[in-house]
Amino acid sequence: MFIRILNWLKPIFGAFILIALLQVTGLMGSVSYFAQSAMLKTGVRNASAKPLKNPEPFDFNFKVRNTAGEKISFDRYKGKVIFLNLWATWCGPCRAEMPTIQSLFEKMDTTGVEFVILSIDRDSDEPKIARYINQFKYTFPVYRPSGTLPAQIDIDYIPTTLIINKEGKIISKEVGATNFDTPKFRKFLSQLLQ
Repeated sequence: MFIRILNWLKPIFGAFILIALLQVTGLMGSVSYFAQSAMLKTGVRNASAKPLKNPEPFDFNFKVRNTAGEKISFDRYKGKVIFLNLWATWCGPCRAEMPTIQSLFEKMDTTGVEFVILSIDRDSDEPKIARYINQFKYTFPVYRPSGTLPAQIDIDYIPTTLIINKEGKIISKEVGATNFDTPKFRKFLSQLLQ
């Protein structure tokens, strides 16, 4: 009986040990990145392109800091459509969706849609953020929080992307790695500009 239970528990302990090793060595993000990238390519995680049934007002009362260190009041974006993505360099799913954000950014009219790619990495990781963005030649604007974030974007899971309409309401929310560069999603954003 004891041997049967032990044989049953071996694979479970093995899985826990493997996960712990991946976490300790920092390889968990890479494994997650590859798994999420494969899933995005299948189309399973395409952006919904549907507005929320009950859009809530967005709290613009906070500041962000651009890569030059300039502090920007978020209310500067009032009256525009905002693509707000929360991510971190250590987050595999975040890294997996970045190419789709870059592709969307290149295809959208950025005079009407403001892209705010907000890294929640630690302040000490700013050089790491810059290296990551430069390595992959991302051209979308990257920001860091400057002070406390409102509860709406002080979230538990990244990546999370909010689409805020011109009226200042959260019209769409995507949690998890998402393919944003689809014809349906581009049309969704373009309709918000009208």
